[in-house]
Amino acid sequence: MATAAVVLGTSLFSAEVMAQGGQPQGGQTSGGQQASGGQASGGQAAGGQAAAIQTGGTVSAIKVEGTQRIEPETVRSYLVLQPGDTFDQSRIDRSLKALFATGLFADVSLRREGGTLIVHVVENPIVNRIAFEGNHKFDDAALNAELQLRPRIVYTRTKVQSDVKRILELYRRSGRFAASVEPKVVPLDQNRVDVVFEIEEGQVTGIKSVTFIGNHQFEDSKLRGVISTKESRWYRFFSSDDTYDPDRLTYDRELLRKFYLSQGYADFRVDSGVAELAPDRGGFYLTYTIEEGERYKFGKVEVVSQIKDVKLDELTPLVTIKEGDWYDADAVEGTVGQLTDALGNHGYAFVDIRPRPVRNRETRTIDVVFDIQEGPRVFVERIDVTGNVRTLDKVVRREFRLVEGDAFNTSKLRRSEQRIKDLGFFKKAEVTNTPGSAPDLTVVTVNVEEQSTGELSLGAGFSTTDGLLGNVGIREKNLLGRGQDLRLNFMLSQRAQQADISFTEPYFLDKNIAAGFDLFQIDQRNNLNALYDQFTVGGALRMGYQITEPLRQTLKYEVRNDSITNVQATASDFIKEEAGPRLSSLVGQVLLYDERDSRLDPHRGYFVSYGLDLAGLGGDAHYVRNKVSAAYYYPVAKEWILGLSGEAGLVSGLGEQVKIQDRFFVGGDNLRGFATAGIGPRDSVSSDALGGNQYYVGSAQLSFPLGLPQELGIGGRLFTDFGDLWGINQSVVSSTGATIQDANSLRVSTGFGVSWKSPFGPIRLDLARPIMKQSYDRNELFHIGFGTRF
Repeated sequence: MATAAVVLGTSLFSAEVMAQGGQPQGGQTSGGQQASGGQASGGQAAGGQAAAIQTGGTVSAIKVEGTQRIEPETVRSYLVLQPGDTFDQSRIDRSLKALFATGLFADVSLRREGGTLIVHVVENPIVNRIAFEGNHKFDDAALNAELQLRPRIVYTRTKVQSDVKRILELYRRSGRFAASVEPKVVPLDQNRVDVVFEIEEGQVTGIKSVTFIGNHQFEDSKLRGVISTKESRWYRFFSSDDTYDPDRLTYDRELLRKFYLSQGYADFRVDSGVAELAPDRGGFYLTYTIEEGERYKFGKVEVVSQIKDVKLDELTPLVTIKEGDWYDADAVEGTVGQLTDALGNHGYAFVDIRPRPVRNRETRTIDVVFDIQEGPRVFVERIDVTGNVRTLDKVVRREFRLVEGDAFNTSKLRRSEQRIKDLGFFKKAEVTNTPGSAPDLTVVTVNVEEQSTGELSLGAGFSTTDGLLGNVGIREKNLLGRGQDLRLNFMLSQRAQQADISFTEPYFLDKNIAAGFDLFQIDQRNNLNALYDQFTVGGALRMGYQITEPLRQTLKYEVRNDSITNVQATASDFIKEEAGPRLSSLVGQVLLYDERDSRLDPHRGYFVSYGLDLAGLGGDAHYVRNKVSAAYYYPVAKEWILGLSGEAGLVSGLGEQVKIQDRFFVGGDNLRGFATAGIGPRDSVSSDALGGNQYYVGSAQLSFPLGLPQELGIGGRLFTDFGDLWGINQSVVSSTGATIQDANSLRVSTGFGVSWKSPFGPIRLDLARPIMKQSYDRNELFHIGFGTRF
C-alpha cells in the first residue's frame, strides 16, 4: 500500500483511488482555495450514476456492493425504491441523492440487472489522525479547536473545505491575510486516512498607507493621529495597531466623527472607509472619504428643569461652555456628567439630563438647552463581570460603589469604573448598563481586558560621589487573581545593599480593610558618604481602611533594630558617639485625602497626606515624627499637565536627642540634582552626612508631549525642585575640632526629563543641575530608571 500524501484535487477523491495509493486526477487546490465538493448541484453526486436505467417492471430485489464498514441493510434503508415497487426514474434519482446526503460515501452508482437493482457504493474513509505543518503562530490545540474533522469520524471533502476556511479565518483575525492552507491526505490500510494541513502563515499584513479624501481643514497627518489604526513603521514592532483589523476600521470611523464634532463640525460624516489588499498581499491601503461640512459655534446655552425643587442658580456655574465658543460635543457631554454628578450628590438619583441642540445653519451656531427631567426610577438588578480570565469576580465587584438593589446612579457608576481602572490589573475596563428584566431594573456590566500585573523593575543611576547604583524589584499586584500585592525589592550600590519583602491583602476577611506586612534588611556601607556601616533589620504590620470615599487612614506597628558598626577612625565623632545597636518599637498612622482623577496617571485633582510615628512602646528609641505631603495636578492644555507637589517633616526626641537612624535625609529621588543624602547637616572635617530633624521639599513640573507619534508613549517634562534639611541637636565635642555644617538655606535645582511608556515598562531619564546650593552639598547630574513587565 502506497503511503504518499495525496493532494485534494478538483475531481472527486474516491476510495478506489486511495486504495491504489494513486494521485486523484485534476488540479491541486491552491493555498486557501476550496476543493470542489463531494456533491453536485442540487444534491446529485459528481461521478454518481443513475441514468440509462430502463423504467417499468417491478423491483424484485436490491443488491448492495462495495460496503466495508457499513451494513447493506443500512444502505437499503436510505433508498426510496424498495422491492415490490415499480422501476421509476424519479425514485431512482431521489435514492441516489439520499445516499450522497448521508456523507458516508465518496461515490454511488445504480444499475439494473433484470428485476434486480444493483447499488454500488464507495465508502468515504475514516480519519485516523489530523496533523499540521508550518504553524507557528497558533499551536495544534488552537487549530484543532477550529476544525469539524476529528479522528475516527467519516472523512468528507465538504468538511475539509470548511476546515480550510476556518483556519484561514483564524489567521486573518490575527492579521495574517497572506496565509495559505493546503490540505493533503495520506492513504492508510483499512480505508483510513491521515489528514495533513500544510500551512504557510506568511507575514502579518500591515497597513501600507492611510489616506483621506475630502479633508480640507486638517492634514492627513493630523487625522492619522486621531484614528487607532497606524501605518506600518519599524518602531511599531511591539504594537498591533499597524495590522489590519476590520473591527478597528469601524471604530476609526467613530473616532473621526467624535474628533470633528469636538472641533465644531456638526455636519461631518464619513461617506466610506475602504481597505484594499495590495496585489502581493503584503499590506492594505486604507482610504477614508469624508465630508467635513461647516464649522459651528455655540449659540445660547441654558439650563432648564422639569423638577421644581432643583435650584438652577447652583447648577449654572457648572456649565463651562460659553456662547461664542466653537462647538464641542465633548464639552457638552462633560457638562451633562457634571450636572448629573451634582444632582446625584444632592440626592436626585433619578434624573435624566438631555442636551437639546438647535442648529442654525444661517448663523452657523448651535443653541444648547440642558433639559433636566425626572428620569424613571431605576434600580440595579445585577452586576455582571466579563472578560476576566485570571482575576476573580469579587476583586472587580468590591470596587463598585453600587450593589444589587441600589438606586441607579450615574455618578457612582463612573466612580466605580475609575476605581476598577486604578487597580492596574486591566488594559481596558468599561462599565455600561442595559435594561433589566423589568422597566425599573437595569443590568450593570463591566467588561475588562486583563494585562500583565507582574513587574520586573530595574533601576540605574550615577552620582559623581556615590558612583553607580542599581535596583531590581519583583512585584505581582494581582497574586493568584485575588488582588493581593506581593513585592520583593533588592538594591545594590557602592554604599548600600537592601532587601525587603511586603505583602498586602486589600480586603482582609472580605472587609474593606487592607492588611499586610513588611520585612526588610538594609546593609549600608557608607564608605563614600560616611566611614561607617549601618545594618538594619525589622518588620511591620499594616492596616488601612476607608473613612469616606476620598479619605483613608492607615495604621501600622513597626519594630526594627539598627546597628552602627565598623566606624573608622576617620569617621565623624558625631557618628562614633552613636555606634552600637538600637531597637525601635513604634506605632504610626497616615491620613490621606485623595481627590485625583487617577492614582496611576493623574491629570487633575489633588491629595493631602499627614503621617505620624510615635516611638517608645518598648525599645531604646523615644521620639515623635510628623510628615505632611500634598500635590496638585492641573491640565493647562491637552496632554500638558502641571504638577505642584511638596512635603515637609519634623522629628522631635522625647527626653533624648534624635539619633542618626531616625533623622531625615534629602536628595536623589526627592530632590533631583542632588545625590542621595546630598544636602543637610554635614561634618566639616569628614564630610559625613548626619541627617536633619526638619526638612521640606517641593517641585513644580510640567509634563508635555514631544510631538512624536502618540503610540510611542514618549513624553517630556521640565521641572524645578527645591528644598532644605536642617536642625541637629548634638552635644558631642569633636576631638578633631570638627563642627556641624548646617546652613539652613534653600537649595534649588532645575532640569528636564524624558519618559517612555515602553512595552517593558516605564523608562525615565532626568537631568538636573543645582542653581542654589551650599559648597559642601553633593550633586547628581542624571538619574536613569527602567522597568519591564512579564
